[in-house]
Amino acid sequence: MIQNDPTRAIQMQIERNSGMPLDLDWVRQVRVDRSAVERRAQSLLGRRTVKKQWQAAWLLRAIACMDLTTLAGDDTPGRVQRLCAKARQPVRPEIIHALGAESLGLQVGAVCVYHEMIEPAVQALAGSGIPVAAVSTGFPAGLSPLATRLAEIRASVEAGAQEIDIVISRRYVLTGDWTALYDEMRAYRDACGDAHVKAILATGELGQLRNVAKASLVCMMAGADFIKTSTGKESVNATLPFGLVMCRMIRAYHEQTNFKVGLKPAGGIKTAKQSLDWLILMKEELGDPWLSPHLFRIGASSLLTDIERQLEHFVTGHYAATHHQPLA
Repeated sequence: MIQNDPTRAIQMQIERNSGMPLDLDWVRQVRVDRSAVERRAQSLLGRRTVKKQWQAAWLLRAIACMDLTTLAGDDTPGRVQRLCAKARQPVRPEIIHALGAESLGLQVGAVCVYHEMIEPAVQALAGSGIPVAAVSTGFPAGLSPLATRLAEIRASVEAGAQEIDIVISRRYVLTGDWTALYDEMRAYRDACGDAHVKAILATGELGQLRNVAKASLVCMMAGADFIKTSTGKESVNATLPFGLVMCRMIRAYHEQTNFKVGLKPAGGIKTAKQSLDWLILMKEELGDPWLSPHLFRIGASSLLTDIERQLEHFVTGHYAATHHQPLA
């Protein structure tokens, strides 16, 4: 039987990050040893392995921490409604029964869509407790006028989005204009109101791991609830070295302010094995509190299919064809 601890209860114990004044001295002191980061990331892959029922339990946790996503130009209300149905019941009932996991009430962490799809997502998820997350601020490039980006946030919140995934202006990072990045992020945070804000760094476009570290820190200082690796549209998206650097900055920020900030890797995470790698990273670097959908999300579209295949293999000893686990 699969058992799970009540991580959703952690939500009531997490104080939302209110940010802090921009500390440029702290930002300028940030250093990253790339070789050490890469060695540490590689070592994580070999230090822990999870098999059998423990692997199944970790995969269920990965589902609970998933932002089930559709960000395609041909999205329709019908497609979003099907995705939301999968979000409510991410694994077939017979597999959940065989795992003895009915009591978990397994659902994904959120459903992530473009602004135009917020209304059908909110309607489809009504009563489930699953939040709708909307990408915003000129996603994925973030190069529309600031007033337009702020209006987009407000419109998405008004439409019912409870989480907003914003994209930062990469040029501020690449030119070292940390004050401009802080002010922009602060404006986004204020526009979100009660909706939680995830700051997408587009790590693959920031040039250096040190830039990733500094951008992470500045966004947290400005009040980001989550920092997120990527839009999923860049040529390089979520990698463990990026995630490791971001985890270390989350830890440093928590030690300094006592605020817990979440991490969302997104882009290119397609296999169950990759989801386990990220869960291991979170446990090793930040500890059990970050193994919760309130502090960890995986942005994914096709990942759920492979996880469900692995769970069925655990139950039956056979791999099913992917069409037995249709996503939407």
